[in-house]
Order: sequence, then structure tokens, then C-alpha cells
Amino acid sequence: MSAGSIGDHDDEDETDAPGSLAERKMRFLFALRSRGVTDGRVLTAMEKVDRGRFVKGVFASRAYEDMPLPISCGQTISQPSVVGLMTQALQVGPRDTVLEVGTGSGYQAAILSQLARRVYTVDRWRRLVREAGEIFREMDLTNVTGFTGDGSFGLPDQAPFDRILVTAAAEDPPGPLLAQLKPGGIMVLPVGQSDAVQQLIRVRRGENGFEYEELRPVRFVPLVEGLGSE
Repeated sequence: MSAGSIGDHDDEDETDAPGSLAERKMRFLFALRSRGVTDGRVLTAMEKVDRGRFVKGVFASRAYEDMPLPISCGQTISQPSVVGLMTQALQVGPRDTVLEVGTGSGYQAAILSQLARRVYTVDRWRRLVREAGEIFREMDLTNVTGFTGDGSFGLPDQAPFDRILVTAAAEDPPGPLLAQLKPGGIMVLPVGQSDAVQQLIRVRRGENGFEYEELRPVRFVPLVEGLGSE
């Protein structure tokens, strides 16, 4: 369910240059900064969470490139700079409870776990939730809980949330997710009627309703209702 890339993405620097793992990780962090990820807490979290754990098979060698990559169930792991920019826009505090809609590989949830008190993540694909959960246990991320379910309805039993992050595009912010956002809370999500025209937006819940802010063009898989078959 999780996938994302920046709309005007330049592919010139995505070749797999030779070098040690340490050098590739250093270039990885440099690419994040050069594309606008400047928040120190977010950069530290992304340095601590090894993307290589979440990329399997033939694409493992490309884990430290700033590009989306295929994962199970026909989904993708998002472009790291998009993960960083969305996390940065979410403005997560150390006491926050966060809902992530679209577990995907688990990479985004693992980063959020470094910043928040508690992370709940939901995906329509049971296999993805199971595989991500195995990585969370290997990493001893005890503050992340995964659920299989229709993410467009959120997790009402765990609501309300300080922060909500949606990693799939809806035509409009889903009403159940808006309802599960605490007053003063922030939701970040892509919206758009097609995969060609989408905007990453930030929604703030104020005393008198919701405020919407467009951040940048992006491309994400659609937010699909119901459960997957795997």
C-alpha cells in the first residue's frame, strides 16, 4: 500500500555507483539533505533505520538509492527523500501517538518509531503486515503495532491520534481519518484523482475546523478500500 516518489524527480543520480556500504549510506544521507530533508531528528532517525533491512531480493543492492523499489504484493517501498519529507511535514513529537495508513515494507513506521511515543500501522495486505512485523521484532521496535485492515477507516479502537500519515493517494482526505485526528493534530497525505496529478498536503485540525496546505507534487499508489488477497 505504501509507495511514493516526487513528481518532478530527476533520475540522473540513480545509477548504482561503486563503493562500500558506508559510502553508499553517506551518499544516501547527502541525497536526503539535498532534496530538502533538513530536520535533525528526522535525519537522525533515517540514519538509524537501515533501509537495507526492508529491501529484499534482486533490488537489495539499490536500497541506498533515492528511488522507490518493488516489494511484495505488487507494492513498493517509497523513495527515501519522500519518506523524509513526509515525516518532516508531520512534525512528530516524542509524546505523540501516530497512525500510519499503508504499512508497506514497514520502513516508514520504523522511522516514525524513532520519533513518536507510539506508532500504529495498518495495511490491507496481511502478508505485508506480517513481514514488517518480523522486521520490527528483529529491530526490537516495541512501540510499533501492525494491523491488517482497511486503512481508509483508520483504527477507531486506538483513536484519537496526534499525527496521521497516509502513504497512498485518495481523492480527498478520508472522513474517518479526519475524525480520528486530535484537536491540534496533523495529518499528511497525498491527494489526487489520478496517479499523474497528486499533491502532498498537510491537514491541521484547529478549533474551528481543518486547515489545508499544499506541500509538493508527488506520485503514490491509490488508497484502495477492502482487504488484499495475500
